[in-house]
Amino acid sequence: MEVRSDSTQAARSDNKLPPPAAAAPKPRVQVWFVTVCSTILIWTCLVQLFAAGELWRTRIFTGQVSRFSAPVEPIPLPPPLPPPRNYTSNGILLVSCNGGLNQMRSAICDMVTVARLLNLTLVVPELDKTSFWADPSGFEDIFDVRHFIDSLRDEVRILRRLPKRYSSKYGYQMFEMPPVSWSDENYYMKQVLPLFSKHKVVHFNRTDTRLANNGLSLPLQWLRCRVNFQGLKFTPQLEALGSKLVRILQQRGPFVALHLRYEMDMLAFSGCTHGCSEAEAEELKKMRYTYPWWREKEINSEERRAQGLCPLTPEEVALVLKALGFDQNTQIYIAAGEIYGSEHRLSVLREAFPRIVKKEMLLESGELQQFQNHSSQMAALDFMVSVASNTFIPTYDGNMAKVVEGHRRYLGFKKTILLDRKRLVELLDLHLNKTLTWDQFAVAVKEAHERRTGAPTHRRVISDKPKEEDYFYANPQECLCDGTNCHDLYGHRNSSLTR
Repeated sequence: MEVRSDSTQAARSDNKLPPPAAAAPKPRVQVWFVTVCSTILIWTCLVQLFAAGELWRTRIFTGQVSRFSAPVEPIPLPPPLPPPRNYTSNGILLVSCNGGLNQMRSAICDMVTVARLLNLTLVVPELDKTSFWADPSGFEDIFDVRHFIDSLRDEVRILRRLPKRYSSKYGYQMFEMPPVSWSDENYYMKQVLPLFSKHKVVHFNRTDTRLANNGLSLPLQWLRCRVNFQGLKFTPQLEALGSKLVRILQQRGPFVALHLRYEMDMLAFSGCTHGCSEAEAEELKKMRYTYPWWREKEINSEERRAQGLCPLTPEEVALVLKALGFDQNTQIYIAAGEIYGSEHRLSVLREAFPRIVKKEMLLESGELQQFQNHSSQMAALDFMVSVASNTFIPTYDGNMAKVVEGHRRYLGFKKTILLDRKRLVELLDLHLNKTLTWDQFAVAVKEAHERRTGAPTHRRVISDKPKEEDYFYANPQECLCDGTNCHDLYGHRNSSLTR
């Protein structure tokens, strides 16, 4: 029996559907466009399928990357952290650094070394916020604190902050002291270490030059270098801006970094007023009296200048640079704060060397805005540029000049012209009073600096006058060679430095 649904019967009994209305003819342009797009789409799909098949085939059967697949650069992994040193801590060392950026930098290296010597736990150092510069920057505003802690953990345990139970807010009475300047291992072992058996925390309230330049064991000297050259990195923000400055300068050609230490604080505290007006000299003297912690008040400027204890003036620097052979095409970066007397004191120097630049001229104002009123952060930018320069010339041997000199030695004895200011003052005066012709002056200046270019040399040691001997961080000779080249660099007298 054939069973048919009502719907089937209905469908067959329906009249035929009316033919569809005739479609409007498509324009030829539209047809052409659709054809082209379809062709492109089909070919794109075919190429993608072929590339995917080729990729999988080659990776599965040959283990090689196909030429159709772009090579993917692997993301470099950070270097592995050194294993933490396992030791029983004798106590906690809290330090407050004093001075400018580079004085504090050296002090941090010394304090890490002291903590290692005494088996102490170090708290991340506090930076000076009360000195002349009144910079509110903390350690983490200038240095990469995480890198500092991690990179040195195989030597010293470092805490970000002092545990609350040792805070004065909780009634803890902390023992404070300034260590004796230029002290050796015996002082710290015999006089400082016993203090930690009485006081769990000891606070060093001054840290400048508290460790001897010489006479320390080699492992301690090497640790000072390791902290300085590897443990202390600037923050990523400072590193990026410093690198940009260096890149801009290098794109313009070789450059000289001139550490023109002719700033108001330098002149006031050194008492150097040569070239200043009477009003300026009086202003500088008043500034000296404003700060009670500065002991020297009455200073004979001309005596200090004759002894080579004053920074050269911008006008003197112009003559010296020309005598050394630098011409008007030399690119000069001024690594300094605000020059005392502003632009009018730079006019002679700028006339002799038109390609003088400063960081404010190379960067947009917005790029420097976050670092304004933070002298240590601005000094960090000058530090990076000075280390990277083709030639570094400091006009005064302050902390920045010395620390940059040491870094440049570490980087392969890069050229650093160390001006003999005492000799230069004699020659400048003889030239200016017409006793020496220009040619005689230029020859004498070059002869005076033939051996003052940052080449390998021994530190000068004056055991009873450590302040007058060569600074460790200006010439860390123990860290500048290994067993294969110490003899070549320094000769037999330094054979004890081989590692």
